[in-house]
Amino acid sequence: MSTVSLPPIETSDYRELVERFRDANTRIREQVRRVIVGQEEVVDHLLLTLWVGGHCLITGMPGTAKTLLVRTLAAALGLKFKRIQFTPDLMPTDVTGTDIIEEDVTTGHRKWTFVPGPIFTNVLLADEINRTPPKTQAALLEAMQEVSCTVRGTTYLLDPPFFVLATQNPIELEGTYPLPEAQLDRFLFNVILDYLNVPDEMEVVGRNTSGDLPSVDACTNAKEILAFQRLVKMVPIAESVTRYAVELFRATRPVEANVPEAVGKYVNYGASVRATQFLVLAAKARALTLGRYHVSYEDLRTLVLPVLRHRVLTNFHAESDGVSVDDILRRLLEAFPAPRE
Repeated sequence: MSTVSLPPIETSDYRELVERFRDANTRIREQVRRVIVGQEEVVDHLLLTLWVGGHCLITGMPGTAKTLLVRTLAAALGLKFKRIQFTPDLMPTDVTGTDIIEEDVTTGHRKWTFVPGPIFTNVLLADEINRTPPKTQAALLEAMQEVSCTVRGTTYLLDPPFFVLATQNPIELEGTYPLPEAQLDRFLFNVILDYLNVPDEMEVVGRNTSGDLPSVDACTNAKEILAFQRLVKMVPIAESVTRYAVELFRATRPVEANVPEAVGKYVNYGASVRATQFLVLAAKARALTLGRYHVSYEDLRTLVLPVLRHRVLTNFHAESDGVSVDDILRRLLEAFPAPRE
């Protein structure tokens, strides 16, 4: 079984960095648990997003602690954090910043001065991103892909690492605007923040009605996070595992031959090549957090739903039959069982 050629991750030069990575991952989870009850899978996916260097979309009903979760995670990372409350009247310049004319009181000369917007940070909480029209939503596109921002023809670089953690309410609620497909494809994951079970909800009510929430300590920093992102890319993956990821995602495209019945019947558009790259990177990060130095088929299969649920676009037959994207993806996984390791 051949593998993609990468530097050996198990050499002594990398062991210390691997240990720091696992220690930071554990401590960040512990800090988040001090404030957030339950939602373990959502926290895991957010951390994978950070180690990959991607962006995450968090979907949930109002009052499910989406904003609190992102704010808590940002505090545990020790990074610069800003929040934008997206509203119907928000303008693109409210996100990116703008040029203003300033006059020198001594000379009387005027000049353009750039005033940075809230996008100039490390962790950007785009709160209720689907509450604002597409024109303003699109102000994030360049930053999410290029880690830069262009205003009036001048391009400004953002300080790495840069993460957009966006929250949205379900689009069937009033006053929401579905995100454009081009922007959706730039999010690594779309994770669902669901309602808690009874014991967890009891604990949340007790915590939030009897005193202040505990403080959160920073567990890492920007320089270390960038080193962790480079480390994740060094995790080797077998050629057969990569081929499985490619074949699995190609099977989401109705134009391909021999796609599963559910895809041919219910899907208009399937996953992009960017989605396959994101899946492999996220699987590498998952393997490393679990103490392995290689990617398994299970790493890929576990992450298929959050990677694809916002990229696979269904048709009217799916809506008519009450078939969701997650239903189609589960049928896809059944049609493509993992080969033996």
